Amino acid sequence: MTPEEMLKRLDAPLSLRRRVGYVTLAFSGLAGSGLIGLLWATEPGLPPRTRVAFGALVAIGLCWAAFGGWAVTRRAPLFARDRVVAGWVGLGAWLVFTAGVLAITTLRHKLEPTLIVVVLTLGVLAVANLRTARRERSALLRRKEQLEGPVSEVG
Repeated sequence: MTPEEMLKRLDAPLSLRRRVGYVTLAFSGLAGSGLIGLLWATEPGLPPRTRVAFGALVAIGLCWAAFGGWAVTRRAPLFARDRVVAGWVGLGAWLVFTAGVLAITTLRHKLEPTLIVVVLTLGVLAVANLRTARRERSALLRRKEQLEGPVSEVG
């Protein structure tokens, strides 16, 4: 593949497959948040831990919906920026989940060892996903620079 062909491929916008995936993600986040919010609104007298859990799940769903909408509306090539943003959203979702778990377990005065393992495992996965996405983006940007070559000044 020639450098020109590679540059053209790198500069391409999101594929149809990826766009459909992000639209699906956005609708899934909205649907999940909407259903949980509806359940939350129609059930009076929920215990505080359930309200905290519902609030955390609604926030996570809305963040994924916003990310899906953002990714679909990008017209310029992303060079894996979407993966980096998804990594940050995943890390943020883990933080919201962790805060919810801490709030719920504090209300119950009991911290389950299994829950600690789950929270730590999800945190490690979120950090690893973000790190991988950042590496991929850096590699793509380096490759783009190599293919473009030195830029000559017009003067």
